[in-house]
Amino acid sequence: MNTYPYDYYVDIVTKRYFHGVDNFDIGLVLDCFHQDAVMQVMTSNTTHEGIDAIKTMFTGLFETNSRIWHGNFVHTVDIKRQSICSQFSVEVTPHGEDLLRYENCNRFYLEDDKYKRVYVYMSGENLLK
Repeated sequence: MNTYPYDYYVDIVTKRYFHGVDNFDIGLVLDCFHQDAVMQVMTSNTTHEGIDAIKTMFTGLFETNSRIWHGNFVHTVDIKRQSICSQFSVEVTPHGEDLLRYENCNRFYLEDDKYKRVYVYMSGENLLK
């Protein structure tokens, strides 16, 4: 098992994953995941298993919205368990609709240098369908 410094966990979440989401960069987003990764939205009991399902979910998110922003991060890193819990604010503007605001929390579990499991907790309607 490889271990990485605290900054690696924060960077993969903020500078790679959420930067990719906020800029509609599917390649940058998917590069954070293992091929057999699982992403589960706990607040709606929705599961996306494998990179193809995760790609389909993000493609739908990008097609539905004109603007996505994540910020105001608070991170807790567990280097021993290769995980990071991130609390953050979200602003999303669906095409032709008003701005939506969320306060979310994600738990990311890495294996080596990529996400193996991600658990998402949303304060509003599930946008990750």
